Amino acid sequence: MNYELSNSYNTEPYDKGPFYHGTRADLQVGDLLVSGRDSNYNSEVKMNHIYFTSNLNGAGLAAGLAKGEGRERVYVVKPTGPFENDPNVTDKKFPGNLTCSYRSEAPLRIVGEKTDWMKKTPEEISQWRDKLANNKGEIIN
Repeated sequence: MNYELSNSYNTEPYDKGPFYHGTRADLQVGDLLVSGRDSNYNSEVKMNHIYFTSNLNGAGLAAGLAKGEGRERVYVVKPTGPFENDPNVTDKKFPGNLTCSYRSEAPLRIVGEKTDWMKKTPEEISQWRDKLANNKGEIIN
């Protein structure tokens, strides 16, 4: 399948994958990741999109920040529909898409799991949580 990136934020994609999603959920190849869940960063927000990246260590950071008690996991994912640059970290807030972050309203299919990413220490995760808690910006949903 070949999907084109939306150019709705006037950014050209830096890549076309592979793509990753960081979480604490215990999932299997073939499972679908879907939107409609609570945000990891603001429990009052139900997300309209599912987020992913082509940055393996960025997905690892997301896994470390994810809610839940399971172990940190980074899944290799394939979009099942159109996707766009993530406006929470691209042009609306920062120029370009340096984090290689994307989002889709369509599910992401898990096609594998990666284990060779750089895990953050508990202290680093705590610092990131503090930084996110003090962020005054709104989530663009």
